[in-house]
Amino acid sequence: MRLIVSGGGTGGHIYPALAIAKEVKRIIPEAQILYVGTEKGMEKDIVSKEGYPFYAVDISGIDRSSLLRASRSLLKVPKSFWQAFNIIKEFKPDVVLGTGGYVSFPVVLAGTFFNCKTMIHEQNVFPGLANRKLASRVDCIFLTFEETRKYLSGKKIKVTGLPVRREIMEVKREEALKHLELKDKFTLIAFGGSRGAMSINKAMLEVVRRYQNNEDMQIIWITGYTGYEEIKEKLAMSIDTGKMKLTLRLFPYMYNIEEALAVSSLAVCRAGASTLCELAVLGLPAILIPYPYAAEGHQEKNARALKEKKAADMVIDEYLDGDTLYNKIEYLRNNPYLLAEMRANLLKEARPYALKDIVETIING
Repeated sequence: MRLIVSGGGTGGHIYPALAIAKEVKRIIPEAQILYVGTEKGMEKDIVSKEGYPFYAVDISGIDRSSLLRASRSLLKVPKSFWQAFNIIKEFKPDVVLGTGGYVSFPVVLAGTFFNCKTMIHEQNVFPGLANRKLASRVDCIFLTFEETRKYLSGKKIKVTGLPVRREIMEVKREEALKHLELKDKFTLIAFGGSRGAMSINKAMLEVVRRYQNNEDMQIIWITGYTGYEEIKEKLAMSIDTGKMKLTLRLFPYMYNIEEALAVSSLAVCRAGASTLCELAVLGLPAILIPYPYAAEGHQEKNARALKEKKAADMVIDEYLDGDTLYNKIEYLRNNPYLLAEMRANLLKEARPYALKDIVETIING
């Protein structure tokens, strides 16, 4: 089997693509898999670490800040289409799969002009522009949420959920606690997605200050590379970390985030679809802070869908500050029955067989 996978921009598009690629390779060891992304995207570094061949096309996301910048982005589409066309012509795939992000649009579109199957995965409640344009052309559309079906029309639509890496579901909590040198007590994990989040980091400074003398708490805080050094400096200026009773684990990034999630009692994070599906599979309650500049507000729509089902809490980024976040955490920490209800409702949303269902369709058609 020969498979082209394309998705990029953020980890939310890249990791599901890699999960699918790994599973196809596990089932068909001789399968040939090619990843198509961009030179400047995160995908190049992440994919190269996984050992898959990587080809790049020249495209960028639509910059909506001005008409001129948007026009410049759109002018790259024809060029990237022909680059993708030539890659497909040379590789001769059986299937072309797009998992979202602007790079997947020209790749999947080019695939529809060849004698191969084309498939897309829509991660969010409200579909992105690329997938809305591709939906009527591809052979199969995979959805994360049932609510998305009303926005798309296509030849075949399957609600599978979002593929979650096997590592997320297979990690052992006891082993993770030992590896992270943490104890079995209430653990908060805070992160802002693959690129970090300034607003979450600012609020977490106050949260850590409030909890510094609480020995019943431990916090795993993933700042993102760009904010790490600044956060370390600000912590050192405001808190005597040597005398702190709180257990704090501060990281710029975690490649083994599955261990951190496995030991956590509550998460503070963005509302990207990939993150939400991992939370659902684990039944990990969360205070969601939707990224305010996500295309067409899809993160807020994702978060509201879970909040309405009492599966998560939410704070709009504009209203986020340390005091608000601390009070939310304290309320949930002191209401174990509410946390248990959120956990149960989250697990109802989980689709642990998403990866299996998607890969079976890719292989069997």
